Amino acid sequence: MRTYGCGVPTYKPATSRVVNGEDAVPHSWPWQVSLQYTSGGYWYHTCGGSLISSEWVLTAGHCISTSRVYRVQLGRHNLRQVESNIKTISVTKLINHPKWNPNVLSNGNDISLLKLAEPVEFSDTIQPACLPPAGVILEHNFGCYVTGWGNLQTDGPGADALQQGLLLVVGHDICSQRDWWGVTVKNNMICAGGDGIVSSCYGDSGGPLNCQNSQGGWELHGVVSFGSSLG
Repeated sequence: MRTYGCGVPTYKPATSRVVNGEDAVPHSWPWQVSLQYTSGGYWYHTCGGSLISSEWVLTAGHCISTSRVYRVQLGRHNLRQVESNIKTISVTKLINHPKWNPNVLSNGNDISLLKLAEPVEFSDTIQPACLPPAGVILEHNFGCYVTGWGNLQTDGPGADALQQGLLLVVGHDICSQRDWWGVTVKNNMICAGGDGIVSSCYGDSGGPLNCQNSQGGWELHGVVSFGSSLG
């Protein structure tokens, strides 16, 4: 029986340095999840997230409301099509960062953990992301990929197929300048992008910033919180 580690997809991502968002290779980001809530008897995609173990998903705090019921879908590529090998699991516990304040996004700590109702079995299409070693700071202009089913244009519809977009890391000394994000950016945040072409809209709130380490494995270095350019 095959065993699955973290951050090494069975289906390799396309890592061309495309200047715009593009359809991802199906199942090449196997930790990407669709976070969904129920309303009026229907389920709606609301945010992205990342599987980090068999029972836990990492997403953004602003994606979560305690008044809603959530589930996650794993192994998805196209949200509008019937796909095989999808796993749908309900969320039984929501844990926001203790210093997260939904009324003051600029305080940071926009991060939440979701506990799944049952452990998920890893497969070629469902695998966990790796977390980087503590204290690792990526250098300026390091290339990473944001992924999700976000809007393809401002106020436009969400994407059907999973999107990916290359974003370059912006050093904290630059990102915290007044003509960038200023004091909104805290030391525990990572900035990426800023070219006005590719934005986190190609990802989703709560979705991963995927960065490749020197051994070729993919690590989750950020969770999409806020951005500019696209809505």
